Amino acid sequence: MFEGTVAGLHRWPVKSLRGEEVRAARFDGRGMAGDRAHALVDGREKRRGKVLTVRQNPPMLTWGAEYGAEVIDPPKPPMLHAPDGRSWSWDEPGLVDALAGSFGMPLELRAADGQQDRGPTVLVTFEASLAALAAELGRPVELHRFRPNIHLATDAPAFAEEDWTTGTTLDIGEVSLEVTGEHAGPCIRCAVPSWEPSGRERWPELQTHLIDRHANKFGVIMRVTRAGVMAVGDTAFARPA
Repeated sequence: MFEGTVAGLHRWPVKSLRGEEVRAARFDGRGMAGDRAHALVDGREKRRGKVLTVRQNPPMLTWGAEYGAEVIDPPKPPMLHAPDGRSWSWDEPGLVDALAGSFGMPLELRAADGQQDRGPTVLVTFEASLAALAAELGRPVELHRFRPNIHLATDAPAFAEEDWTTGTTLDIGEVSLEVTGEHAGPCIRCAVPSWEPSGRERWPELQTHLIDRHANKFGVIMRVTRAGVMAVGDTAFARPA
């Protein structure tokens, strides 16, 4: 068993936009409440209905979204922040046109729980692994590149989570998580972490390094098995299978 604390909680209200750090959040069958509960949908004829992501449109990272750092279970839609500094409510007339103009394509808005890439899951990362990755690369690596929900500081060795299989559990505050169900386990990364968090510059060597040294893994995908509220500073107990 490994022990540690919650070093950070991160929520991404709109899929592929920048998100927010929070002091506490509710975790349940949705994953982290409010996480990826909103998405932008491609309106172009050949891709109509497909959810837009950074993989197809890196400028999405120039937009941010938030419910508010003190919100534990979002009761209303998020606010979006454009690159020009203007803020838009999700329900505000004109937002669709502003987004379409920014990304150069027609699009629609979609609100639905469980729009994480692997269903209603939670992505957990570890400070020891982040520090070790930076040491391997010889430069700092921003945590936000990996878009986690929970970031832990524990006494587990760096990259231990690369081998966490079905049955691995985490108990944090009121919440229990487990590597269980489809697509759970070590997170196989796409190209998104190669973009710096504001989407303005790409670092392709990062993904090349992850592929060569870590089988393209960073972090672990889990599901909530006991619902509750988790806060920064809560004690975490990890029990690998």
